[in-house]
Amino acid sequence: MNFIKRCVLTALSLSLFAVWGCTAMGPRTVVQDRFDYTGALGDSWKQQMLINTVKLRYGDTPIFLDIASVISQYSVESQVDLRLFWVHPVTSVATNTQSTGGAVRYVDRPTITYMPLSGEKFARSLMKPIPPPAVLSLIQAGVPIDLVLRVCVHSVNGIRNRYGGSARARSADPEFYLLLERLRRIQDSGAIGLRVQKTDEMEGVLMSFRGKVDPSVEEDTLFVRKTLGLDPSAGEFRVAYGSVAKDDKELALLTRSILEIIVDLASYIDVPAVHVAEKRVNPTMPEEVVQGTPVPPLIKIYSSLEKPGDAFVAVLYRDHWFWIDDRDLRSKSLFSFLMFVFSLTETGGKEGAPVITVPAG
Repeated sequence: MNFIKRCVLTALSLSLFAVWGCTAMGPRTVVQDRFDYTGALGDSWKQQMLINTVKLRYGDTPIFLDIASVISQYSVESQVDLRLFWVHPVTSVATNTQSTGGAVRYVDRPTITYMPLSGEKFARSLMKPIPPPAVLSLIQAGVPIDLVLRVCVHSVNGIRNRYGGSARARSADPEFYLLLERLRRIQDSGAIGLRVQKTDEMEGVLMSFRGKVDPSVEEDTLFVRKTLGLDPSAGEFRVAYGSVAKDDKELALLTRSILEIIVDLASYIDVPAVHVAEKRVNPTMPEEVVQGTPVPPLIKIYSSLEKPGDAFVAVLYRDHWFWIDDRDLRSKSLFSFLMFVFSLTETGGKEGAPVITVPAG
């Protein structure tokens, strides 16, 4: 009889487990799934951006693959089996049989849809220069102006930035970095202002330098006006796209496209010497020096035969690991900024998204 009691208790326990398994699972999975998928998607985007940057350095074709949807489907199946059988001894031999059992099955079937970013619209978005108002909006949002201009523009009123593209690689004009240094100090003081003016259904952006500032900031402002050829008495300046300003009241920004930004950042990669010797890739441009002081690179991307142990992001390409050190805050911030700028690109890749049919069971 004790065995029968144990069987009954086991059956009740399995029955309760079966009832629990029939309750809704969705709410319990939201917190865990949201963070797990967020982390996985973030890591995959970083790896995709880095591998495409490396490919462009090697003259290879970049491929961008977007994740259109993530659907998680769960099911829990439980089964309880209890059998009790005994025979009253009719003969001289008494027999009895008891059995109990249970089974539980948990199934997770995620459905992930990948879509290649391609087509004319996506290609044009990669090659289209960033509008100057968007560049100034980044500055207004608090992104350091020296970082924004080093990444996003070819020149400011004809003063050229460095560019690492193999077709037209060049060093920056000496006054470019001096200009960035003064502009950063003016930005930190809060003396740079922006205003959007709408005329004839067109929006124009005006940049201004606040008048009442500290003497040191006033000196920086005068240096910027003189270097850029701006009117020393004007309060506002029109912002336009171009390599040369129309007059001394205009600020001309020759902005870069997303593709040009990635190509320039790829030029900072520390490629293996053996690949340079074999003519597989161009050598890294020499370090720039202004007034005897080395200019820090925008980003540091290392290469090694062994997989790094402490990497912010790492990818394997041509039997070498390319990676960003997790302790290099400057490079990590720049790489995250690059992904943010890329996310603003009109991909145009979701018009023909496939229809997904998910079974209900």
